[in-house]
Parts: sequence; C-alpha cells; structure tokens
Amino acid sequence: MSNVSHARTLWEEGHEPGYQIVALGLAVALSVAALDLARADRVTGLFDVAFVLVCVALALLVRPEDFFTVGVLPPLIMAGVFVLVAVAKPAAIAQPDDGLVQAVVSGLSTHAVALGVGYGLCLACLAVRRSYAAQSSG
Repeated sequence: MSNVSHARTLWEEGHEPGYQIVALGLAVALSVAALDLARADRVTGLFDVAFVLVCVALALLVRPEDFFTVGVLPPLIMAGVFVLVAVAKPAAIAQPDDGLVQAVVSGLSTHAVALGVGYGLCLACLAVRRSYAAQSSG
C-alpha cells in the first residue's frame, strides 16, 4: 500500500466562499484603478491587464458551490469600479464634462476588450473546473 496522497490539481484548489470572492475582486480592481489614477491620471492598460488576471484568479479561487456568483461577477466589478471612478474623476474614463452615466458607459466601452477577455477566461475556467469535478466524481 502506498501512503502517497493524490496531489490536488489547479482545478481542484478553489475553496473560497462567493462573498469573499466578491470582496476580493472588488478590492483588487479598485486598488489597481486607484494605482492607475495615481500613476497616469487615467484608467489605462494596466487596469485592463490586472482586470483579466483578477477574473481568472477569482474563477480559480471560488468553491464549486459558488460558481454562479463568479460567473456573473466580472461585468459587475468593472461597472462598480467605473461608477466610483466616474463619481470621483470622470475625466479618467471619459470627457471631463460627461455626466455619471455617460462616463460609466464611456469607460465600459473603452475597456470592453478587457471585459470580454476577462469574462471569457473566467467562464472558461469555471467550465473546465466543472468538467474536471464531474470526471473526478464519476
């Protein structure tokens, strides 16, 4: 008999509850946006790259029972960040004289590629994790 336990794979590692993943995603995205604003006075590609990485990390960290929560989270995180940026400094994501709604829409449209890539990779990771869990249990 061997006492070597089965090593967990990347797809099995997620164990954090959904509410903690939501808080983590918002905190990291807001922190990167604040860093970007301090560095460049605008939301730039740094935020986009970090956003994509955050989306993947959240999909890998969440426990299987909370896949739905993470599955709808990326657009909500980006919209939430841009609402706060639009309130504090609309010129960072839109024209300086744009209102709140227009600034948020401008920010979302400007960073739509990052949103699409991050969301797609998040959903792909969740699908692979779900498929792997189904194979492992059956």
